[in-house]
Amino acid sequence: MRVGLFVTCLIDLMRPEIGFSTLKLLESAGCEVIVPHAQTCCGQPGYNSGERTIARDMAQKFLDEFEDFDYVVVPSGSCGGMIKAHYGDLLRDDPELMGRYARIQPKVFELTDFLVNVLKVEGVPGAYDGEVTYHDSCSGLRELGVQSQPRELLAKMPGVKLTEMKDCQACCGFGGTFALKYGNISTAIVDEKCANVHASGAPAVVLGDLGCILNIEGRLRRTGDAKTRVLHIAQVLAGDAQ
Repeated sequence: MRVGLFVTCLIDLMRPEIGFSTLKLLESAGCEVIVPHAQTCCGQPGYNSGERTIARDMAQKFLDEFEDFDYVVVPSGSCGGMIKAHYGDLLRDDPELMGRYARIQPKVFELTDFLVNVLKVEGVPGAYDGEVTYHDSCSGLRELGVQSQPRELLAKMPGVKLTEMKDCQACCGFGGTFALKYGNISTAIVDEKCANVHASGAPAVVLGDLGCILNIEGRLRRTGDAKTRVLHIAQVLAGDAQ
């Protein structure tokens, strides 16, 4: 099985270790993983800002680089959601591109969804000993239906105790460009999320989207919390979070 790994620009630039954890998970499950070197952005920032031409160019670039793989895996709900839920809108006026997109769209999966529903893994290579709480990132949850999958994988790790926080499905306030345009509202939302993380009593919060990680971790640190860990699900499952 040839799997194309869409690393995402945030992971590539900010937390490449998440990409390596993703690679470890896929290879341990028997996949041949290829990472196209020329890949960049999924086009979401442009799309959210009304720059449809730029976003369309990014969508076509994605097709050029990934359409020949058996599957495409994305360790990010927001980028996966952009590709699976919004490329059709961008490409609808071009029958040739829409035809290409129609063929690849069913093959694109968020990481945990791929591990559970395509590979049907019975275990993960990593180990983690401790209590965690889980934040459901908006795009993964609402556009891709990612909710039970990460929890099912965490349940395969004997050392993990999952304690659900209040309003685990509520937004963290990032929302891509939303956090830039509406800073005060974003801050109020992430403050509530951080309060729920603290109230859970778990020393670590786990999630599947780096944008949310940067937002939650950044707010925790700026408000004096230097201890609560904010981890990508790939790091935990691969054993790279101890």
